[in-house]
Amino acid sequence: MPSFDTVLEPNLVELRNAIEQSSKEIATRFDFKGSAARIESVEAGKDRSLQLHGDSDFQIAQVRDLFTAKLSKRGVDVRFLDFSAKIEKMGGDKVRQTVPVKQGIDAETAKKIQNFIKQSKLKVQAAIQGDSVRVTGAKRDDLQAAMALLRKEVADVPLAFNNFRD
Repeated sequence: MPSFDTVLEPNLVELRNAIEQSSKEIATRFDFKGSAARIESVEAGKDRSLQLHGDSDFQIAQVRDLFTAKLSKRGVDVRFLDFSAKIEKMGGDKVRQTVPVKQGIDAETAKKIQNFIKQSKLKVQAAIQGDSVRVTGAKRDDLQAAMALLRKEVADVPLAFNNFRD
């Protein structure tokens, strides 16, 4: 039976390259000279996050703008990052913002995907499997219609479709 998996996976190589390019530009820019501005990647098991450091909230915003520009140039969707986290104060007039990297579909989004597929009246079934959603159907055309539906309806996360089997 034809099937595919709906996943939420950022391109980690391109993400790392964007971090390195941003770090190089921060090191050479005049307005960041002598400041604590930098970007760090933090990995704790499967969880991945970034830490933006700076001297003020304004400088954190500049680092964030610089980093998102590098991400978009490298083809990484900015929706993988959650910039809603609060900027926290550190000692000595320094600030830090922890930005989690979304990886894997959470239970709420998976249920939402499953409901969209059920309500669409397409002849496909959706099953939640860990941090992905497997969609199976009798015809390849139905699966492609399901992909188009998910791209349209679930716009708040950058879904990807892999493991397509005929």
